[in-house]
Amino acid sequence: MKLKLVASLFLGSALGLSAQGFKDGVEYYRADQPEEAAIILNNTLGEAGTDQSTAYYYLGQIALQNGDKGAAQDLFNKGIAANEDNAYNYIGLASLALSNGNTSDANKYFKDAKGRAKKNPDILTEIARAYFVADPVKYTSEIDKALEDAKKAKKNAPAPFILEGDRLAKTNVGEAAGMYEMAAQFDSGLEHPEAYVKYARTYFPVNPEYAIQKLQDLLQQQPNSALAQRELAEKYYDNNQLTRAAEQYEKYIQNPNSFKKDKQRLVGLLFFAKRYNESYDMASELLTEDPNNFYMERLQFYNKKALEQKDEALQAAERLFANPKAQLNSQDYIQYGELLQEVGKDTLGVEMYEKAVAASPEKTSILKDLSGAYSNAKMYDKAADAMAQFIDSEGDNANPNDILALARRYQNLAISYMETDSVASQVAADKAIATIDKVIARIPDNPLVLNTKSDILRVKARGNVTPEVVVADETTLGVLDSDPANLEKRKNIYTSVYGRLGNYYLNGEGKDMAKAKEYFEKFYQLSPSEELRTFIDGLKVE
Repeated sequence: MKLKLVASLFLGSALGLSAQGFKDGVEYYRADQPEEAAIILNNTLGEAGTDQSTAYYYLGQIALQNGDKGAAQDLFNKGIAANEDNAYNYIGLASLALSNGNTSDANKYFKDAKGRAKKNPDILTEIARAYFVADPVKYTSEIDKALEDAKKAKKNAPAPFILEGDRLAKTNVGEAAGMYEMAAQFDSGLEHPEAYVKYARTYFPVNPEYAIQKLQDLLQQQPNSALAQRELAEKYYDNNQLTRAAEQYEKYIQNPNSFKKDKQRLVGLLFFAKRYNESYDMASELLTEDPNNFYMERLQFYNKKALEQKDEALQAAERLFANPKAQLNSQDYIQYGELLQEVGKDTLGVEMYEKAVAASPEKTSILKDLSGAYSNAKMYDKAADAMAQFIDSEGDNANPNDILALARRYQNLAISYMETDSVASQVAADKAIATIDKVIARIPDNPLVLNTKSDILRVKARGNVTPEVVVADETTLGVLDSDPANLEKRKNIYTSVYGRLGNYYLNGEGKDMAKAKEYFEKFYQLSPSEELRTFIDGLKVE
C-alpha cells in the first residue's frame, strides 16, 4: 500500500510539471520571449497536461514571426486538427492572411474564431493583437473595435489592458506601465503573469526596487513559474544585486523548464558574487558536456585567478587561448596580461595588454592598464606615451589622479635616462614638471601632489636640493600646517621635508645655520633620538 501511495505521489508530481511546462511555454510567448517559448512548447508537446491545439497556435505564431509562412500554416492546421473548436488557430490563419495582405480571408477566419470564442476576452484580444502585429497604424480602427468587444465580454479582463500597454510601450512608458499594472490587479486568477513581467520591464528604469517587488509578488503567487523565477533573477542582475541574482538563478535552474544558457549565466553570477569555487566547479561540469565551450573555459580561468591559484590559472588561460573557437575579448587579454606579470613574465604580459587595446580601441581606459604594464616591465618611455594617449582621449574630463600618474611616468622616464642620456632625462623631467603643475592648478592644496613636485624637481637637479625644491617644500609645509591632523597623518612627508630643508640650510647654497637648526628641531619633535639631540645641540648659531 505504501508503494502505491509513493507511486501516486510521483505520478501527480509528473503531471503537475507537464502542465506547468506547457504553461511556461505560453507564458514565455506572451512575455515576448518567443525563442524560449518555442523550446518549451516543442519539448512538452507530447506530454500529458499539454493543450496541443493551443501549443500549435503559439508555435505557428513564432514561425510566422520568423518569416516561415509555410511552417506557420502547417502548425495552425495541426492545431485545428487537434481541436477544431479551439478558436486560437483560426486567429493564426487570419494572422497569416493579414501578412499576405489578404484581408478578406483574414476576416473569414476571425469570424470563425469569434463563433467559437463565446465572448472570451482573451480570444477577442488576440484578434486585436493579430491586427496590431500586422500593422498597428493601418488597422487602428480594427484594433480599437476588437478591444472594445473584449472589454464588453468581461469587465476588467486583464488581456485588453496588456495589449493597450503594448500599444503605448514605445511612446509613453508611464501610461504603458499603468496599463500593465491594472491588468495585474484585475488578474485575480493569475492567468496573465506577463502583465507583472511587462510592468517590471517597463518600470524598472524608473524605479528598480518597485519593479523587483512586483516580480517577487508574482513569484510568491506562482512559485513554479519558470518565467517568474528567471525574470526576477534577471532584474536582480540588472540592479547589480549579484548575490541575490546568483541565489535566484540557483533556484531557477532546478526548474525542468530552465535553459542550459541560464546555467552558464549562473556560472558568471557565482563568479561576480565571489563564490569562485562553486563557479569553477559548475563551469567544469558544463565543460564535460561541451568541451569546447570557451565561455566556461574563460570562467575557469577567471575563477582560478581570483583564487590566486596562479599555476592552475595559467593552465586554464592557456586552454582558453588555445581554443580555436574562443571569441577572445579585451578583458581576457587584460586578465591574462596581469597574471603573466604577477608570475614575472613581464614581456609576455605587455603583449597581452597591447592585444587588449587592439581588440577594443574604443575602450581608451585600457591605455591606463597598458601604461601600468609597460611601467612594471620598466619600459618607461612606452608607459609615458600610453598614459599621455589616455589623458588626451579624456580631454577636459581627465581625472587629476590620472594626470598625476602621467607626471610620475615622466619622472620614472627621467630617472631611467639619468645615467645614459642627460638631455633626454632633462626633457622628461620638464614634461613631468609641466604635468604636475596642471594637477596643482586644479587641486592646489593637496600635500601629496605638492610633495611629488618636490620629488620631480630633485630628479631634474640630479638629486640636489635647489631653490626651486626649497620653494616646493615650503609650499608643502604651508599646506600641511593648515591641518594639525597632518602631524600624524602625513608624518612621513613632514620628516622628509624637515630633514631636506635642514640639510639645505646647513650645507647648501642658501646656508643659514639658524634655519637649519630650526628645521632639525622640528624633525626632532616628530622623530626624537639621542644622536639627533646631540647633533642639534652641537650646531653653532652666530
